[in-house]
Amino acid sequence: METHNITLIPGDGVGPEITEATRRVLEATGVSFDWDVVYAGADVREEYGTPLPDHVLDSIRKNKVAIKGPVTTPVASGFRSVNVAMRQQLELYACIRPCKSYPGAPTLYDDIDIVVVRENTEGLYAGIEFEKGTPQAKRLIKLLAETQGAVVRNDSGISIKPISEMGSRRIVCFAFEYARSNRREKVTAVHKANIMKFSDGLFLAVARQVAREYPDIEFEDRIVDNMSMQLVKKPQQFDVIVAPNLYGDIISDLCAGLVGGLGLAPGANIGDDFAIFEPTHGSAPKYKGQNKVNPMAMMLSGVMLLLHIGEKEKANRLEKAIAAVIAEGKNVTYDLKPEAERDQAVGTSQVADAVIEKLKE
Repeated sequence: METHNITLIPGDGVGPEITEATRRVLEATGVSFDWDVVYAGADVREEYGTPLPDHVLDSIRKNKVAIKGPVTTPVASGFRSVNVAMRQQLELYACIRPCKSYPGAPTLYDDIDIVVVRENTEGLYAGIEFEKGTPQAKRLIKLLAETQGAVVRNDSGISIKPISEMGSRRIVCFAFEYARSNRREKVTAVHKANIMKFSDGLFLAVARQVAREYPDIEFEDRIVDNMSMQLVKKPQQFDVIVAPNLYGDIISDLCAGLVGGLGLAPGANIGDDFAIFEPTHGSAPKYKGQNKVNPMAMMLSGVMLLLHIGEKEKANRLEKAIAAVIAEGKNVTYDLKPEAERDQAVGTSQVADAVIEKLKE
């Protein structure tokens, strides 16, 4: 039996709890793992002086594949996102976020199967920002006035949104290749090219060029605000969605809401050389240590990991086991229980127990 060397990053907040639950169910599939456990996030910042120590990236570079619990990102202040830093330093340019209906999950729809492919390294998430009142911000405001005739208030913070031809082609090609290899029928490109003609306009132009190289797959494009409305009104019309960074982030959360919430929203960050699998949701520090949070998003990320390393049969078994627990409705966390039955919800570790029992059947 082949042993797979995988980097395991527990994260912080509820990360360690859902990571342990996921490790248990992955091992219960019968796949052999050699885990390289390393730590990143707020909890290690004091020890290493950074929330993303070099040895974490070194481990991923060595093993090629990692699974990761959520990591806290401070809002408006503090260190920048560990997730964004990982994606940029390892060139994990494609974020894959499947949103799939599972019978038994409390949703408005029961027939959703959408995959959001999000560009990971450019756009507003590139992190090119100028703080209000700094000399750099003042110089940029002056340059904009001189070259563009743009009036930007002196008390403005500024973010730059770069979208390149190379980055756009790379992510759109990835979306079409994903569609083709997974027997998907349509790719929808999301943009705001009617307003941002030189950034989103470039993304759209490249998407249209790439689409001509895949005549076997239907292509359409949607303006992002209309796309949001269409997803709520008739989500069944969409299959694979490809989008620049910020739009992909927002739309993937919207799609997660269509299928039962972030507790059922897995994710993968993939580049040419490395892959990291992680749930879409955050670290929920207020629930830390309470054995309360739904681990299924990370378990489903584990399903994606199994597919990535060639363990297709075990991946299918694990997904069926998770689906069976959801359908049964007995051993699920509070977010998957009807309001009147939430006092009967089980904890994180009990969900893992239930999935493992289904794997034995």
